[in-house]
Amino acid sequence: MGLDFFPRVRSLISGISLILAAGFASAESAHGIAMYGDPALPPDFVSLPYANPDAPKGGRIVFGNVGSFDSLNPFIRKGNPPWQLRFWGYESLMGRSWDEPFTLYGLLAESVRTAPDRSWVEFTLRPEARFSDGSPVTVEDVIWSYETLGTKGQLRYRTLWTQIKTIEQTGPRSLRISFKTDNRELALIAGLRPILKKAQWEGRDFTASGLETIPIGTGAYVVSDFEPGRHVTLKRNPDYWGRNLPFRRGTQNFDEMRIEFFGDETALFEAFKAGQLSVFREFNAERWQTQYDFPAVQRGDIVLSEIPHKRPSGMTGLVMNTRRAPFDDWRVREALILAFNFEYINETVTGGAQPRITSYFSNSELGMRHGPARGRVRELLEPFAGSLPPGALEGYELPKGDGTARNRRNLRKAVKLLREAGWTVQDGVLRNAEGRPLRFTILLRQSAGEMETAVDIYAQALERLGIEVTVEKVDEAQYAAREAVYDFDMTTFRRDLSLSPGTEQRLYWGSAGATESGSRNLMGMNSPAAEAMIDAMLAATSHEDFVSAVRALDRVLTAGRYVIPIWQYDVGRIAHVRQLHYPERLPIYGDRIGFLPDVWWYEE
Repeated sequence: MGLDFFPRVRSLISGISLILAAGFASAESAHGIAMYGDPALPPDFVSLPYANPDAPKGGRIVFGNVGSFDSLNPFIRKGNPPWQLRFWGYESLMGRSWDEPFTLYGLLAESVRTAPDRSWVEFTLRPEARFSDGSPVTVEDVIWSYETLGTKGQLRYRTLWTQIKTIEQTGPRSLRISFKTDNRELALIAGLRPILKKAQWEGRDFTASGLETIPIGTGAYVVSDFEPGRHVTLKRNPDYWGRNLPFRRGTQNFDEMRIEFFGDETALFEAFKAGQLSVFREFNAERWQTQYDFPAVQRGDIVLSEIPHKRPSGMTGLVMNTRRAPFDDWRVREALILAFNFEYINETVTGGAQPRITSYFSNSELGMRHGPARGRVRELLEPFAGSLPPGALEGYELPKGDGTARNRRNLRKAVKLLREAGWTVQDGVLRNAEGRPLRFTILLRQSAGEMETAVDIYAQALERLGIEVTVEKVDEAQYAAREAVYDFDMTTFRRDLSLSPGTEQRLYWGSAGATESGSRNLMGMNSPAAEAMIDAMLAATSHEDFVSAVRALDRVLTAGRYVIPIWQYDVGRIAHVRQLHYPERLPIYGDRIGFLPDVWWYEE
């Protein structure tokens, strides 16, 4: 590939010499690594740009979760641990800056080195890196963690392991990982695997651990107390090894962090109003405007903060399981989208204050553009023209209602599509040629909240079409079990997407998930076009090619009509006690992982 950069008149020896020189330069150790270009922060940076390096240490913060927990091991498939644990108590070789689309800086590793084509990556551990019990982090621990998580851990960790050709120690504190596939992102993903202590698990079954064994990590916080299903408390380790790192300066400021568990969102909100919790995230714009005038807010004891962001909208809504008829027919899916009276439902639930999600990567440069596909996006999609869903090349937009409760125009369009798909009304019931009625179940969590209201309105519209709908509510454990084996017709869906989509897209939309249980491909899509767009995205060597591939993928997903999109969360809304503070300089990802509680602090 490098020879293409040299005129043919140059000698072969001269060309090879230049290539080797460039290779050695690219392979020099560095303090960070970016997906494209160079890290924004220099080697001698003082702190992350959105952290306050002078933030005081101390204080306590209390969060609330809906549901329960029966495990304190966030790395295995068994059990239901508090989702925060893997972020608060564990670290990886590199740490992510949430002010750049995808850039990592040294954390457990003091430096990173990679091949020019990123076919391998090498990390050198910091000599001072320690587990929370004071023992040093070794190369042996790192290699064991990669293999164990890659073969026995959560599915999110297994994909990388299948793409590793070799992982070997190259020095007293260094190791090299070589990859099987041409995927430039792998060098970065490899830096983000949590590192656990090998010796802790000798003679123990890693996959069976729950409340009895808490994995030892290297993070600043350790579990100090818990009551199954009720609460978990973590305290900052006074001997935390990385407290003086520039990457950690101004972060991890609380002495104690506690998670309380509640049966539903209503109970959680009432607990916050009663002063039992320190923070509450509000996702409904209308409630933010109408239900936050209680006495603590009026006194100034509770502060209402809005956190803007520049990340993609992601996708939130109701997903249809295409593994089951009639959802395997795009015309039926489009009809069900038409029947969802978004404008009326949005006005009822959020006061119309939150705009609709228009595509998976909307609100960012990665989102598909209106109208027909053009330029490089079209070039990527055209080889799959015969299998693409209608609208992927020509342009697709979600239907818009007239804002009234009846939504007659869209329902008429839905009836026409259903008729084309072989479904007609017979004695008030929608049936196919065999006389089988169109009926399905919408699966909801017990704590569905505003989604339950939306579904109730939606069900009434479906009944007017002659479709019989059953709404089934189950607890968190049952929901997780059924979701894992795709035991649903239609259910709630939320997929957060970043400014740096990568290998995880295979887990979300890859064809393997159409049949394998436990993936995040809930809709069961099996699209060669989507697979090819993911390949193009991962192989891109320029930002422009990367953006084109993601926009093309966005078209395939959106025109596939797998999800009925609802409203987007265009700003983070956090109600918190007045003693909690955050920096004025906000990261581009806004209120997401790496913001609260990472860069907040407690101060009277």
